[in-house]
Amino acid sequence: MPAEPSPHLVEGDIAPAFTLPRDGSAEVSLSDYAGRSVVLYFYPRDDTPGCTTEALDFTAAVADFTAAGAVVLGVSKDPVTKHDKFVAKRDLGIALLSDEHDDVCERYGVWAEKQMYGKTFHGIQRTTFLIGPDGKIAQVWRKVKVPGHVDAVLAAARRL
Repeated sequence: MPAEPSPHLVEGDIAPAFTLPRDGSAEVSLSDYAGRSVVLYFYPRDDTPGCTTEALDFTAAVADFTAAGAVVLGVSKDPVTKHDKFVAKRDLGIALLSDEHDDVCERYGVWAEKQMYGKTFHGIQRTTFLIGPDGKIAQVWRKVKVPGHVDAVLAAARRL
């Protein structure tokens, strides 16, 4: 049974624990990064323009995030097989996690009603959480606009 949705996670809240499959068929748990900062970004779909730009931007800055003591994890509903193709096609250097059953998306409050071209549907609202080494949410970016976003997240990670 999935946990209750948490649409209002805010700075200072304990980040909900999770274990998800990732590209390459391994599993990743938030607890794997205890004592480190985690950039957990939720995005709608692999290999779409905005999502590709965001993944490439995070990949380009991965060494800077590592130097700041942070790891970058992307989450979408896409299956691992699609993540594998996306990572290979774009030569991504970040882990992409698969939340096919919406459990983690719901607990982080990013599964939301959206509108496009006059149609209403549910999907992932592009959101980034910066989780501090203490396991608490240090900063949240909701309804992310991709240009400049990675720079803002990196600056915040460096301040932790």
